[in-house]
Amino acid sequence: MTAIRSVVLGCGSYLPQRVLTNAELAAKVDTSDEWIVQRTGIRQRHIAAEGEFTSHLAINAARAALAHAGVDAQSIDLIVLATSTPDQTFPATAVAVQNGLGINHGAAFDLQAVCSGFVFALASADNFLRTGAFKRALVIGAETFSRILDWNDRGTCVLFGDGAGAVVLEAQAQPGTPSDRGVLTTHLRSDGRHKGKLYVDGGPSSTQTVGHLRMEGREVFKHAVGMITDVIVDAFNATGATADSIDWFVPHQANKRIIDASAHKLHIAPQKVVLTVDLHGNTSAASIPLALAVAVNDGRVKKGDLVLFEAMGGGFTWGSALLRW
Repeated sequence: MTAIRSVVLGCGSYLPQRVLTNAELAAKVDTSDEWIVQRTGIRQRHIAAEGEFTSHLAINAARAALAHAGVDAQSIDLIVLATSTPDQTFPATAVAVQNGLGINHGAAFDLQAVCSGFVFALASADNFLRTGAFKRALVIGAETFSRILDWNDRGTCVLFGDGAGAVVLEAQAQPGTPSDRGVLTTHLRSDGRHKGKLYVDGGPSSTQTVGHLRMEGREVFKHAVGMITDVIVDAFNATGATADSIDWFVPHQANKRIIDASAHKLHIAPQKVVLTVDLHGNTSAASIPLALAVAVNDGRVKKGDLVLFEAMGGGFTWGSALLRW
């Protein structure tokens, strides 16, 4: 019995040219390179230029993904853009991306699940493709978190950066076995009881301002490992995969200590973990596709590899996705 799977045709990424190092931050706030690296693993992050918007980052990442996939933009009939930093309150930044790519058919919309956004967007596009509603999709994570940071708050301003990553998905008939290429399973969760632990203190309805990011770092860390492992176990149970059978673990790049603790708890070998948090910082919804693009471009991720994604973000939201490249 065959099954329709969302197969990844290609991926791409984009990072702003401006690099902000820990040493530069230490000159502005009470912190140090040693303090940041020890607690987070971050050494630098990219910052969008003045006049460079989330849509610009997303368009560049989308073009790179289309080129890598070897397909024309006109073949795309669905764009799902995960972001918490849209160009405007409305319309959706996805339609700016659609227009920037010269596409005027199909559907384009934003999805907001903070750092879990790419996994949520991937799951959403996968469901649309498997129903036959669309044939080929761009799934993008793009953020300009530098625009919502309080640069006097050393607990948050050292953590985040800007960037975008994208994948091209195509609905394809597969044999219907765990050896299929494409998205094999996704698992999404949220729990609004924790919304006060990681949030932005502004919004159109509440304050009529954009606001700044606020976080209770210890609380987020305390919940992260348990929530992440929960949805990964669900992915393993749904497919029969194990920590030994996966080829690559591409986690949300928030904090190296969280990534290390999660991999250790799940018995995932360190050499299978893709890490880019040191170079990118936490780019929220962009972090997984950015890390994926690095691992694909340097030859680690190859056709047929089993790749595991996971993320956790404000809300709290969290989720996992397991796919065969």
